[in-house]
Amino acid sequence: MHGLLPALKRGFKRWIGWRRLGIAASVMIIAFAVTTLVRTLHGIDRGAILTGLADIPRGNIGLAAICVLLAFCTLTFYDFFALRTIGKKHVPYRIAALSSFTSYSIGHNIGATVFTGGAIRFRIYSDYGLNAIDVAKICFLSGLTFWLGNIFVLSIGMAIHPDAASYMDQLPSSINRLIAFGGLASIAAYLIWLCMGEKRRELGQKGWKVVLPSAPLTLVQILIGVVDLGFCALAMYLLVPATPPIDFLSLAVVFILATLLGFASHAPGSIGVFDAAMLVALPEFGREQLLATLLVFRILYFVIPFGLAISIMGTRELWMNVVKPWQERRRLAEACAQGNLPKQVTAMEHERSLRQASKR
Repeated sequence: MHGLLPALKRGFKRWIGWRRLGIAASVMIIAFAVTTLVRTLHGIDRGAILTGLADIPRGNIGLAAICVLLAFCTLTFYDFFALRTIGKKHVPYRIAALSSFTSYSIGHNIGATVFTGGAIRFRIYSDYGLNAIDVAKICFLSGLTFWLGNIFVLSIGMAIHPDAASYMDQLPSSINRLIAFGGLASIAAYLIWLCMGEKRRELGQKGWKVVLPSAPLTLVQILIGVVDLGFCALAMYLLVPATPPIDFLSLAVVFILATLLGFASHAPGSIGVFDAAMLVALPEFGREQLLATLLVFRILYFVIPFGLAISIMGTRELWMNVVKPWQERRRLAEACAQGNLPKQVTAMEHERSLRQASKR
C-alpha cells in the first residue's frame, strides 16, 4: 500500500496528466451545456424573442452599457496591480490598461484565455523589457484577483441567498450556505496566513519567484475583483425582465456561477455554457425574454469589446511594424540627401533602425 500511491501518481502523469484531464473536463462541460441548451431552446418562438428585445427599456440598455464600460475600466487595474506587485513600476498605467483590456477581450472570445491572453500580454510588455517569467507572474496575480473577488462575492451571496445557487448545483440550501461559509473562512485564513511574515508570501524558487501582496494590499486586490463583478452583475440585472421581481444579490450569485462555468469550459466567449447556466438557474423568467436579455448582454460585454480590442491591436501592430519603420527610413533618407550625416553613419543607423523594428 505504501508504494501504491507513488505508482498511481507516476501512472497518472505518464498516461493521463493534468493537461489531458483539463481538456477532458472542458469537453464534458461544453457537451453537457450544449445538450442542455438545445433541450431548453426546443420550441422557442423567435417572434417572442424579438418582442422581448423590444420590451427592454432603452434607458436600461444605456445604463447597462455604462456598467459594462465601468467594469472594463476596473479590469484595467488587474494588470496595473500585478505590475506594481512584481516591482515593474516603469510600465505606465496606459500600457497596463491596454494589456488588460485586449488580453481579456480577445482571449475570452477566442477561448483558452490562459494561453491567448498570455501571448497578447507578452507582445505588449516585451517592448518594456519584461520577459516570459514576468508575464507569467502578471497572469498569475491577475488570476488571483479574479478568483478572490469571485469567491468573496459568491460566498456572501450564497450565505444570504443559498436558494439562488440550488437551481444550478442541485444542492440543498443548507449545503450551499455551508459552502459559502467555507469560502469566507478560506479568505480569512488566507489573510491571516499573509500576516505571518514576508517569507511565507514567497512562492516559487530560483528564476520563478513571486511575492504575494501583503494582507492590506490583498484587501485592495479583493476590492478590485468585487467592483469588476459588481458592475458586470449590475449590467445583467438592468437587462432582465422586471417581472417576476428578483433581488440583485440572487442574480449576482447565478451570474457568477454561470461565469465560472463558462471560464472553466474554455469555450470561446463561454458560448453555450454561460447561456445554458443562466437559463437553467432562472426558470421564473420566460425563455424568450431571458434569451433576449442574454443577447443584449453578449453584444455589450462580448461583441463590442472584442471588436474594439481587435481594432486597437491591429492599429498598434500596423503603426509599430509598418508606419514607424517607414517614417524612420524616410527620416534617414532625407538626412542623407541633405548631407547632414556621413554615408557610413547613415547606413549603420538605417540598419539599426530596421533591427529594432523587426524586434518589435
